[in-house]
Amino acid sequence: MSIFLGDELTAILESIENDTPYSAAEKTVVKLGVHALPPFPRDMTDRNRTSPFAFTGNKFEFRMVGSSQSIATVNTVLNTAVAESLRQYADALEGAADFEGALHELIRGVIAAHKRIIFNGNGYDDAWLLEAASRGLADLRTTPDCIPSLIREKSVSLFTSHKVFTAEELRSRYEIMLENYSKTILIEAATMTDIARCEILPAVERFAAETASAAAKKRSLVASLPCAYESDLVTHLSALTDSIAERLSALDAALLAVHEANESVNEAFTVRDVVLPRMAELRAVCDEAERVTAKDFWPFPTYGDLLFSVK
Repeated sequence: MSIFLGDELTAILESIENDTPYSAAEKTVVKLGVHALPPFPRDMTDRNRTSPFAFTGNKFEFRMVGSSQSIATVNTVLNTAVAESLRQYADALEGAADFEGALHELIRGVIAAHKRIIFNGNGYDDAWLLEAASRGLADLRTTPDCIPSLIREKSVSLFTSHKVFTAEELRSRYEIMLENYSKTILIEAATMTDIARCEILPAVERFAAETASAAAKKRSLVASLPCAYESDLVTHLSALTDSIAERLSALDAALLAVHEANESVNEAFTVRDVVLPRMAELRAVCDEAERVTAKDFWPFPTYGDLLFSVK
């Protein structure tokens, strides 16, 4: 995982690593343009909001906790990792004949060994993914990629050595997290199929039938009318309903494949690799149907309705 330190703190670490003097950057004054307010120095740090772990003046901010996630687990992991680092430092320094010299060499060694995680640039840029890989940083893109890290030998050794979790407790959390991931998405997928099959398809069909009826009424009055708009629209709507039905069948098959998986980890990867792509495909065609279906026929409020309906 990368960490943002800012230019000033990074320069301090570099001076320690290279045994060179550190020259602090000159403080600048913030220009407010208001003479009634007293001047104050500009903060030398930067609040880099693209970094998962950023130093923001006098503290580190960890920005990878999900909106629905409890911070308890994250704090447990962070505190255990810090405790392990302090234990390693204590083991290296306790009993040292020259404490100050040993401390200096320890800090230099730690900086040299781990400076690859320091990145002060744009963490959202695609170029960072290539650079992170070159630095040996993992790129775990999905939840099923991340959860197995909990039961790796290194993780089990960390938590058991500090008596935070037993191996059995870690395994149970691993299984629960995988199951929660799969069940949450399966509930969403089942809800999606119900909405598409029972709400969206009938609405689009009704609009297509109404449009076809309008064209038929026009031609009954003037047989030579081309009714090109109605004909094209009904053709497009019919193709959309066929596409929605086809993607519904694909999603149903994907859900069946999940239930046939024999382990929680296989189930989670099936959800990620099969169910989610089928959901995205169904979503795309339903979005197109919403775009061309008349408002009076669409069964749900639009984003515009939600944003501007409150009086």
